[in-house]
Amino acid sequence: MWNPLKCFVSPQSLRDAGVLGMNRRNFDVIAKYNNRRLYPLVDDKVQTKKLAQAADINTPKMIGVIEFQHEVKNFMSIVRDRKEFVIKPAHGSGGKGVLVITENRGSEFVQPSGKILTYHDVYKHISNILSGLYSLGGKYDVALIEELVHFSDIFKNYSYQGVPDVRVIVYKGFPAMAMTRLSTKVSGGRANLHQGAVGVGLDIKTGKSLKAVMYNQPIKLHPDTQADLSKIEVPNWREHLIIGAKAYEMTGLGYLGADIVLDADRGPMMLELNARPGLAIQIANGIGLVKRLEMIDKCFPQNLSAIERVDYVLKKADYMEGVL
Repeated sequence: MWNPLKCFVSPQSLRDAGVLGMNRRNFDVIAKYNNRRLYPLVDDKVQTKKLAQAADINTPKMIGVIEFQHEVKNFMSIVRDRKEFVIKPAHGSGGKGVLVITENRGSEFVQPSGKILTYHDVYKHISNILSGLYSLGGKYDVALIEELVHFSDIFKNYSYQGVPDVRVIVYKGFPAMAMTRLSTKVSGGRANLHQGAVGVGLDIKTGKSLKAVMYNQPIKLHPDTQADLSKIEVPNWREHLIIGAKAYEMTGLGYLGADIVLDADRGPMMLELNARPGLAIQIANGIGLVKRLEMIDKCFPQNLSAIERVDYVLKKADYMEGVL
């Protein structure tokens, strides 16, 4: 079996192991199955949230939207009755520009770390979002204010401050590969592997951990909490996969990444979608994506509902593993 953690692996070895590279992903998968006119449906978090609500996909509720600089002063009235909330750029990526408030004291706002922000701090942050400081391409943006997710206690020892999520790669509506991303002190509480978060590959059938990596290197314990990463088992696993499968009909994208969080009270919730999901999920799983995508192309039936596609994947999961 391909070992993605070895150094100096030849390109031919990676191809033989079925590793999906950047060029092949862009030209043979994304360009072929993701119509560019559909990108705004996932690049704009406001649009994504409205679509999810219309599709009856569980997602954090939208509290308000701030579109123009002269509206920034109104944020106090938007969150007046909210003890906690999240402010994020509608076109942001990698967790940049996301401001989490766990306590609203009226004139002060408390972050998960305990840091206290003033009205002017939050005002400046929203203003920076609108100016495009955190957006893709630096274009003018919109600030989305949504409810805070209370992540399940099942993950309380596996993440540093931030909310852990599950990334599901969905191909032609079928969940193809998954991992959970766990924030660390180094990543600043963000679940972004490039910033130092931990990636844990998940068995597509059970939601149990396969192996864990940080900065593409294998690890066994969370660097901050020392929790054993081999013990992870995501509850409500089928529901996670169904959310990812439903995103296919919701967006029309043939290849996407669905980021899902587990709320203690409301269960699995779709946080956002990505039309160009990264490839590090292969390292976290220790297997390549190519053969799995080829199997879906050649062997999986068409014209199934989202639930039927998930059940088919669960039924064929052992076979999917066997071809790699």
